[in-house]
Amino acid sequence: MTNPRAQAQESKIAMSRRIRERLKRFFGPWGMFVKGFIKHPVMVGSIVPSSPTLIRHMLRPVDWKNTKLFVEYGPGVGTFCRPVLERLAGDAMLIAIDTNEDFIAYLRKEIRDSRFVAVHGSAADVEEIVKAHGFDKADYVLSGLPFSTLPAGVGPAIAAATHRVLRPGGAFLVYQFRARARDFLAAHFKRIDNAFEWVNVPPCFLFWGWKD
Repeated sequence: MTNPRAQAQESKIAMSRRIRERLKRFFGPWGMFVKGFIKHPVMVGSIVPSSPTLIRHMLRPVDWKNTKLFVEYGPGVGTFCRPVLERLAGDAMLIAIDTNEDFIAYLRKEIRDSRFVAVHGSAADVEEIVKAHGFDKADYVLSGLPFSTLPAGVGPAIAAATHRVLRPGGAFLVYQFRARARDFLAAHFKRIDNAFEWVNVPPCFLFWGWKD
C-alpha cells in the first residue's frame, strides 16, 4: 500500500530539486559575471550583462554572409557569444579573448560549438591569436572592454592592434559607458559611426570604426 505521507515527502523533495536547478540556471551566468567584476573591476565594464536590445543594435551592421572570422574581447559569460554564433555561417569562427581565467573556463564548459574558441590572453595580442588559429585577418572585432579604466597604454595598444588585424572593409564594434572611448578609435579609424542605446543598464555609447 502506498504511504501518502511518503509520497508527499518525495514530491516536496522533487519540487525542491527542480527549484534549485532552475535557480542555478538563472543565477549561474549572472553569479559568474558578478564574481568576475569583483575579481577584475578594471577589466569588466559593468556588473550587469548587456541587454538583448543592445546586442541587436550593436550587431546590426555586420555582413554575416561575408564573415569568416569574428573576434570578441572580454566575452564575460558569453552574452554576445551566443547571438553571434546564431548569426554566424557554418564555416566561420568566433574567437573570444579574455584575461579572466574563470570566464574562459566557464565559456569552454558552457558553449559547445565547433565554430567557437575561447582564448585566455590579452586583446593586445589579437594578431598572434588570429594567426595561431589559421587566419590572416578578422572581419569584425567586438569589444566591451572599459577603455577608460584599463592600465595606461593598454587601450591605445588594443586599438592599434585591432586596426592592423582587421581586413579592409571590416569594423571594430565598441560599446562603452563613456563617450571618450571614441578617442581610442579615432587615432586609427577615419570613419566612425556612433549611436546611443538607452535600453541597457546602464545606457551606453555604441561605436563602429570602419577600416577603409
